[in-house]
This record gives sequence, C-alpha cells and structure tokens, in this order.
Amino acid sequence: MPRIEHTDFYSHILGTSLKVEVTGHFGYPILMFPTSQGQYTQNHDFKLNESINSFVEEGKVKLYNIETIDNYSFYDKNIPASERIRNYELYMQFLIQEFVPYLQSLHSEHRIAVAGASFGGYHAANFALRFPDVVSHMFCLSGAFSIRNFMEDFTNDLVYFNCPREFMVHEEAWKFNHMHIVLSTSDEDICLTQTREMADILTSKGINHWYDERKWISHDWPLWRMVFPIFAGRFFG
Repeated sequence: MPRIEHTDFYSHILGTSLKVEVTGHFGYPILMFPTSQGQYTQNHDFKLNESINSFVEEGKVKLYNIETIDNYSFYDKNIPASERIRNYELYMQFLIQEFVPYLQSLHSEHRIAVAGASFGGYHAANFALRFPDVVSHMFCLSGAFSIRNFMEDFTNDLVYFNCPREFMVHEEAWKFNHMHIVLSTSDEDICLTQTREMADILTSKGINHWYDERKWISHDWPLWRMVFPIFAGRFFG
C-alpha cells in the first residue's frame, strides 16, 4: 500500500493552516481537491486515490489532497456574496503564491498536475485555466465551470475571473499548448451539459483537449473511479 501522511501547511495569505494528505513516496505531483465541502481525505475515503494506486506505488505520481475553504466561501450563506468571492480568491492566491511554489521546489518541477471530481473538478479547472503556466495536466471529472449560482445578483471582476465558462471565451490558445486537458462526463451526469459546453469553447479556441463521455452511469464516485486510472495511465503509465 502507498505511504500516506497527514500534515498541515500554514498559509500567510489565509492566516491559517490547511490540512494536506500526501500519498506516495515519489513521482510527479498531482494536486487534488475534494467535492463540495468535502474533507481533505475524501478522495482517499471514496477510493479515488486507490483507483490509481499502481502509478503511486511505482513512483510515477505523488498525490497531494488539499483542504478547501468551501465552508468559508461559496457555501457560507451568512456572509454576503462579495465576501464569499473575496475569500475564495484568497484561496486561489494561497495556491498560486504559496502551495504550488512549495510543490515546485519539493519536486524540482515547474509544472504540476491538478485533479478533482464534481466541485473538486471546478477547483482543478479554475486553477489550471487561470494559471496555465504552472499546470501540465488538468483532470476535471464531472466538473462545474461557473460559480454564478453562488453569487446571487452580485458581480465583479473576481466573479468573472473565477468562472472558466466566461473568461476562457476571451483567452488566447497559445497559453494552453503545453497542457493536457481532460474533461470527463457521462450521459447521465448532472454536469454533462456544462462539460460539453466547455469542450465546445476549447474547440472554438483551438485548444487541444480530451473530451470523454461515458454511458449509463451517473454523477458519482463509481464513474470517477472508473475513468481516473484511464486518464492517469495515458499520461503517467
């Protein structure tokens, strides 16, 4: 079984420590996110990590499952929408200014991979598409591409720049030439329409990607456990 460690990473930007589950002893770093309000151990608990155990044990990849602040941003209905998006932007800045540089230094790699399912897929896609220079692989499993539904009627630049469905329409394709982008869904997935829409946007921009649509399976862990090793095997096998 792969080695698993639990640690805290202090963020000066957030002013708090975030929990991280590290799986594996060596290999290319994959930063992973849980689903909506999920614990940082969720991908382990629901065996998504286990689905690519062979690549972890062989030292091809090393997994970093990071805690999110969903409960203090999008899902906190006790604060105004302007504060929700401000808090989430701080989380994005924590990732790009603090945690990813740590992974870059630790692995002597300029770029990392990101992955997540459902709302974790949103986190992965949003980070990768906003900061493409530091991301080599993006595995978005049944992800979302807009957070307008959390913002009520509030809008500003932070909302726009955290909605890949919107800002990608105006991006330049060359920024993503190096990136391996995977958009995964199924014909019974609640995120089918928006995943197809994002694939259409990327196609219209000339951005290469792998759109994968499975049949007769819904938006849930069995789908994600089935496809993740296929994608990981393609690039890290």
